Amino acid sequence: MSKLSTFNAFKSRNYRLYFAGQSVSLLGTWMQKTAVSWVIYSQTHSKFMLGLTLFASLFPSFLFSFLGGVVSDRYNRFKVLLFTQVASMVQAILLTVLVFFGYYSVWAIMALTAVLGLINAFDVPARQSLVYEMVDDKSDLPNALALNSSMVNLSRLIGPGIAGLIIEKFGDSVCFGANALSFIPVIGSLLMMRLPEFMPKPHGKNVFADLKDGFEYIRNTPTIMFMLLMLASISLFVLPFSTLIPVYAKDIFKGTASTFGVIDSVIGLGAFSGGIFLASLSAGTDLKKILAVNTVIFAVGLIAFSHMHNYPVALFFSAIIGFGMMSQITIGNTIIQTTASPEMRGRVISFYAMSFFGMQPLGGLLIGAVSQKIGVPDTVMAEGMIALLLGVLHFAFLRRSRLKKKTMEAMQQPAEAIS
Repeated sequence: MSKLSTFNAFKSRNYRLYFAGQSVSLLGTWMQKTAVSWVIYSQTHSKFMLGLTLFASLFPSFLFSFLGGVVSDRYNRFKVLLFTQVASMVQAILLTVLVFFGYYSVWAIMALTAVLGLINAFDVPARQSLVYEMVDDKSDLPNALALNSSMVNLSRLIGPGIAGLIIEKFGDSVCFGANALSFIPVIGSLLMMRLPEFMPKPHGKNVFADLKDGFEYIRNTPTIMFMLLMLASISLFVLPFSTLIPVYAKDIFKGTASTFGVIDSVIGLGAFSGGIFLASLSAGTDLKKILAVNTVIFAVGLIAFSHMHNYPVALFFSAIIGFGMMSQITIGNTIIQTTASPEMRGRVISFYAMSFFGMQPLGGLLIGAVSQKIGVPDTVMAEGMIALLLGVLHFAFLRRSRLKKKTMEAMQQPAEAIS
């Protein structure tokens, strides 16, 4: 695919504004995430506390993502997104003030992290659903979603590295302050958009009835159901490997905050490369097969990285991990966005967010506890083995789906001949 088609979504003015604003904001977000992880581990030296921090950041999103989906389907998604961005900026300002003046504890940081998780429960369904409205040509939606993921992972590539340097040279509070300032461009870009006028719809049902309708819709749409189950499994057992990266940086590679930032950045480099790869796929590419292949790549990267003590070689496998990990979220999101009906999109995305935000914090606690018992390298290797098993199961599912499709086509041919 040509360079022009790789960036097709940029033809839409609203999407260009969104992409520019989010690029700056996400850079600050990754700087803050890196700073929080480093501060927590430096003060506690506890792997379990790293898992608990992940739990605090994501579990509130799990609890309230259903409500966030209903709000996204019922109300003006633009206004909901604008509110969540302002609220996120306020959270970052509070965190900056506490750290700068030294009036904080580990539990205070976790409390503010949990507040951000609550905000994200409403932010993710509104933001993901609104991307559909930002793209003028709906055939460019898969490209837009792949570019979104590339943007996230480019930020992950740059943000942690910058954060590591800033922590060493200027201190933690500068990272938190930079994140607070990064919300100004994204709020400005939202205000500059020209979106279709919101047309409120009557709601004869209560919130719980809307949730039930969303669940029934997913249950009766096998493609979406399969994507959600895969993401939930990966999020519970595999993605929490990221909580153990500070341990590799500090204890295994005997490094500093910069070492942690470099490892996280290289994972981001691999993920960014995966995002560009996905954005460059031609129309009609079998995304489900790509997802299965990349799940195996993800698994191989984790297994090889787990017991690696050579730092440069470990960085190479970090990039492989990032490349394979990229597809888990991006392809699932793309299939869900292009499959879900508009009136159900917010609720479906809330289930998607639940699969990610709900399972990963539980997995963080599980992985943190297991790593205390069997050690970090063996824990990461076990996560890689689980990813490999999920990849194999995915291939088996695709094979059964193809056989079922061929059988149905064969049954239809005689009926067409008779008619």
